[in-house]
Amino acid sequence: MTQKRDSMSKLPYYQNQGNETELFEHAYNNQLPLLIKGPTGCGKTRFIQHMAAKLGRPLYTIACHDDLTAADLVGRHLIGEGETYWHDGPLSKAVREGAICYLDEVVEARKDTTVVLHPLSDDRRILPIERTGEELKAPPEFMLVVSYNPGYQNLLKGMKPSTRQRFISMRFDYPDITTETTIIRKETGIDDATATQLIELAHALRVLKDHDLEESASTRLLVYAATLINSGFEPIEACRAAIVEPLSDEEETVEALMEVVRAKLGAST
Repeated sequence: MTQKRDSMSKLPYYQNQGNETELFEHAYNNQLPLLIKGPTGCGKTRFIQHMAAKLGRPLYTIACHDDLTAADLVGRHLIGEGETYWHDGPLSKAVREGAICYLDEVVEARKDTTVVLHPLSDDRRILPIERTGEELKAPPEFMLVVSYNPGYQNLLKGMKPSTRQRFISMRFDYPDITTETTIIRKETGIDDATATQLIELAHALRVLKDHDLEESASTRLLVYAATLINSGFEPIEACRAAIVEPLSDEEETVEALMEVVRAKLGAST
């Protein structure tokens, strides 16, 4: 799945956690590719959207998956009106336009697919298109950004060192309590007391991550819950729908998590 975003729209809200904005700008200005590591829902995609808008560059976002091919990135010949014509993929379009190209969860793509990134992620900054014989030279405005969740990968889906060392890297994590509270309030308009309760709930659930859950309660899920609550939906059920059910399919685990929700939100069902 590919999405192009117009960078001239309203600047997406993003709350800095450290020097990530400054590092991104230095990487962009020096034509350096960037790798972002961090758990699901911690703000990686929002950060990229924010930076693309701040820098005034178009953004192509590619959600990587097992069936993603090199042709999906670079392009392919298509047949239309009785003739064959070349259709650029999102990576080729980004290079031509001097856009930011963001590959989300890049390790989910097939290994032979990520090889096409190599000449773009070293000092050559080129994209060879074998099917057309072209060799696209990336303009200074082009930037390659990839991300993945290192805590969710197995040995078969880890990023190869030869690929990883082509990028400068930054590590994301869930925000501290104050920052995460600010994010939820800004994103949803929820009141301070409810925002604080949701943050406390998230931290209680995150403690369970290494024991019973594959993933933690993300900032994204907290925003979903706060949105439901702020629109008038019952808080306990909002947390069930937006936080607990997305974390587990096991009924016993869901019920155990709901006990935590009830304890933190001070209500019973």
